[in-house]
Amino acid sequence: MDYNSHTDGVVRVAVALVNELTPGERHGRDFPAPEHAGAAAGAGLRAVYPAYREVTEAEGAELARVAARLREVFTAVADGDIDAAALRVNALLEETHARPMLERHDGEPWHLHFHGSGGTLAGDWAASCATGLAIVLGSEFSDRLGVCTAPHCDRVYVDVSRNGTRRFCSTACQNRVKTAAFRARSKE
Repeated sequence: MDYNSHTDGVVRVAVALVNELTPGERHGRDFPAPEHAGAAAGAGLRAVYPAYREVTEAEGAELARVAARLREVFTAVADGDIDAAALRVNALLEETHARPMLERHDGEPWHLHFHGSGGTLAGDWAASCATGLAIVLGSEFSDRLGVCTAPHCDRVYVDVSRNGTRRFCSTACQNRVKTAAFRARSKE
């Protein structure tokens, strides 16, 4: 599933920010809110854009609030409530004044951005992530957003597989579930 390189990137950023900045569970263990939101936000952004700059603590705290709102979108889709997901995305689009704009920077060709100039780091990423998620929700691939189905994990994912059967945030969670099922069968 390819929308275009920038849309794919901002959807992956949405996943990374939710998974790095929101508390819950990861791979069977508690996952508290990060002590250093700036470092965690930077790690999330660099997971998709490796050369991304350092993120300050204040910017990280703002991105953590954005990530909490983005998590609601993934949760709504996982619950089968596309309407709720769409309403949450629409609220973010409206609040951030998201709008398409062609930009060229860092030696790249012209490409589409979803925010204007002069915004904040968190506001710009909120607009971009909301627009990317809106593109996914407005397509036949809306069910490709989800929350890990492994026990004791609530990290999110976007399913880019050809057959659309991904249900886990990572291979680690998939292996945990398969191992538990094998052990359960072996006991019988």
